[in-house]
Amino acid sequence: MADTEAQDLPSEPQSREVTYCGVCSLPPEYCEFGGTVKKCQDWLQKTHGEMYEKIWSEDALSAATSTLSIDAQKRAAKDAQKKAAKAEAAEQKQAATLASSKVYIKRVERNKRKYVTAVSGLEAFNLDLKKVSKEFGKKFATGSSVTKLASGGEEIVVQGDVSDEIEEFILEKYKEIPEDNIELIEDKKKKGAAATG
Repeated sequence: MADTEAQDLPSEPQSREVTYCGVCSLPPEYCEFGGTVKKCQDWLQKTHGEMYEKIWSEDALSAATSTLSIDAQKRAAKDAQKKAAKAEAAEQKQAATLASSKVYIKRVERNKRKYVTAVSGLEAFNLDLKKVSKEFGKKFATGSSVTKLASGGEEIVVQGDVSDEIEEFILEKYKEIPEDNIELIEDKKKKGAAATG
C-alpha cells in the first residue's frame, strides 16, 4: 500500500504562480479587505482581464451571493456601499492633505559664508526620505542626510546653498508635488544662538 502512495506523489514539489495586486500588494482575491477596492479593480481589469472576470464580473458576484439568504444579501450590499463610501472619503481626505501639505526649503547659515539647505515636508507626499537624500547628494555632489526634528518629523539636510537648485530638481523629478506647495525660507542664525548651541 505504501508503494502505491509513493508512486502518486510527484518527484519534485510543484510551484504556483501567485499574482499580487499592483495597488495594495495583496492577492487580487483579497483586495476587498485592503481599503482601495476600486483602484484595485481598475488595475486588475487593465492588467489581468481574465482574472478580473473570474473575481469581479456580475456572474461571479451573483454566484458568490446566491447562496446567501435575502437578509444576508441585503447586508452584504449595504456593507459594500459603506466600504465604497469609506474608501472614497479616505481618498478625498488624502487628496486634501496633499493639496494643503507644504515642502519647506530653508537655507540656514552655519558660519560666515557657510550654509546648509534643509528640506522638510516631503514625507507628506509618501516619498522615501533616505532615497531622496541620496538623490540630492548625487545630484549636487555634496553631503546629504536625514535628520529628526524636535517637532517629531524628519528633514533632509544638504550641505551648501543649493535651495534654488533643489526646488528645480524637486519640480522636475517629483511631479506629484505642485509648485505652489513649495516654499523657500532663508534662516540666519544669530551669533548668540550659535554660541550657546
